[in-house]
Amino acid sequence: MHHRRRIYEGKAKIIFEGPEPGTYIQFFKDNATAFNAKKHEVIDGKGVLNNRISEYIFTQLNRLGIPTHFIRRLNMREQIIRSVEIIPLEVVLRNVAAGSLAKRLGIQEGTPLPCSVIEFYYKKDELDDPMVSEEHIAAFGWASPQELEEIKALSVRINDFLSGLFLAVGIQLIDFKIEFGRLWEGDMMSVVLADEISPDSARLWDIATDERLDKDRFRRNMGGLIEAYQEVARRLGIMNENELPRPKGPVLVNNVSVL
Repeated sequence: MHHRRRIYEGKAKIIFEGPEPGTYIQFFKDNATAFNAKKHEVIDGKGVLNNRISEYIFTQLNRLGIPTHFIRRLNMREQIIRSVEIIPLEVVLRNVAAGSLAKRLGIQEGTPLPCSVIEFYYKKDELDDPMVSEEHIAAFGWASPQELEEIKALSVRINDFLSGLFLAVGIQLIDFKIEFGRLWEGDMMSVVLADEISPDSARLWDIATDERLDKDRFRRNMGGLIEAYQEVARRLGIMNENELPRPKGPVLVNNVSVL
């Protein structure tokens, strides 16, 4: 990686200049963070699992005609993606009450919502990614009305696909976070799914036991994060036993209250 030009480094990924014009290389780190990196640990193998799980999901979405930035996986930790202009919004789609929604509205976690709910958060770490309304988005020009309609329509389609995908392997999709970008091809611009979809960005509960198979295991000091991500990969059938990374030692956690 040392010879590549680094474009951006986030909490869990590094973006490098790609091999061809209009492409980037997305590298998945082993860093686990929560509460905007107030809690942080390096967990061996997490990046490998997220890369493979996200590759599988984005490949399926591409086949369904949902536009994404994903081109192909390079190796166990890297994938080639299209260079896009990230829209500064985190889109959260919720099917079941959990996390901040349950706390904010005083709803018991695990309560099915009457209908799926889409929330928007302004992507700004130093402000702790505040929740915003569609009026805020329009007023500050973060996305045009047409872009916002496309984002909502794509989010619903993605939710329908993911819900069925995970249901088929005994997992309930509680909620997930996604990001979108503007893909420019000449003078033409389209909105495409960007970033990743993995147990880092989605709440996944075992249907039979409600066992958490996602990053809540890290957020809530439950331990067993790698084993949970391995279980998701096994059920999706995307990694064989020899490929699954093994934790090299105990997972260290900090005492941070759950938000």
